Amino acid sequence: MSITAAMVKELRETSGAGMMDCKAALKENGGDMEAAIDWLRTKGLAKAAKKAGRVAADGLVSVASNGNVAAVIELNSETDFVARNELFQKLVRDVASVAVATEGGVEALAAAPYPGADKTVEAEIKDAVATIGENMTLRRSTRLSVSEGVVATYIHSAVVDGMGSIGVLVALESAGAADKLQALGRQIAMHVAATNPMALNVDELDPAAVERERAVYVEQAKESGKPENIIEKMVEGRLRKFYEEVTLVKQSFVINPDLTVEQAIEEAAKEIGSPIKLTSFVRYALGEGIEKEETDFAAEVAAAAGN
Repeated sequence: MSITAAMVKELRETSGAGMMDCKAALKENGGDMEAAIDWLRTKGLAKAAKKAGRVAADGLVSVASNGNVAAVIELNSETDFVARNELFQKLVRDVASVAVATEGGVEALAAAPYPGADKTVEAEIKDAVATIGENMTLRRSTRLSVSEGVVATYIHSAVVDGMGSIGVLVALESAGAADKLQALGRQIAMHVAATNPMALNVDELDPAAVERERAVYVEQAKESGKPENIIEKMVEGRLRKFYEEVTLVKQSFVINPDLTVEQAIEEAAKEIGSPIKLTSFVRYALGEGIEKEETDFAAEVAAAAGN
C-alpha cells in the first residue's frame, strides 16, 4: 500500500510522534493507522508523544560555522533549567554542526543523519525527550554561505561557547583577508543582535509594512493643515527616517555611531584593499513569537502535594 502525505500527517496529529517515525510506522504496518500507533508505542515513542502538547519556549539558540558556510538553529525545551543540562547542550551543538552541512530548512535538518548514530536528527531529539523528560522542538534552522568571503557568527548572552539566547549570522562577500572580514562580520553581527533590523536594505522591506507606515504618516501630516504637495514631502521625509531606523545598511553603526553600517563597510573595504558586499544576515532570538503558557506555580505545588 502506498503511504501518502495525508496519512503521515494524520498519524502525526494523532500520536504526536515525528514525521519520519510516522512514515516508518505506516510502512511497517501496511498503512493500518491503529497498528501504526501501537508500533510507535512499542518503540518507546509514545512517551515522547505524551510530552508533545506541552509548550517548549525555552532552550538554546546555537551557531556553527565552517569557513564560508555557517548555520543558526533554535532547539526549544520547556524550561531554561534544561538549557544548562550538558546532554541537552551536546544535542544542540551536534544539531548545529549538522545544519552547517545540510542545505534546506528545518525539515531537511530533521531528516539528516545524526553524528555517530544510526538515526536521524529528529529521532535523536525524540530519544532526548524520553531521557531528559521535557518536550523539545527543533523550531528553525537557517544556513548562509558565500562563494568567497566569510559568514561571521555571534551569540549574545552565551550559556556556553556557541549557544545562548540570541544568535546572528552575517554573510560578507570579498576577496579580502579572512581574519579581517571575520572581525568586521562579528562587529556587524553584534550590531544586528542589538538593533534587530527589519531588513538588509529598503528593497527587502515588506511592502505591507512600508504601506502601514506611510498611511500613519499621511494621517499625521494631514492634521497639520498643510497643502497636499507639502504633505507629500513631509511623508517622504518621515519614510526616509523610518528606513534609516529599520534597514541594516542605513542604521547608525553601534560600534561607531558617526558612520552608518554601509559607510563602515566602505571604510573597511579601503583598509582591506578589496570590495566587501554584505549579502545577508539572520537573527534568531530564543522563543520569539511563541506564546508561553502562563501557569499558577502555587496551584501546581498544591496539586502535586495532593491539596
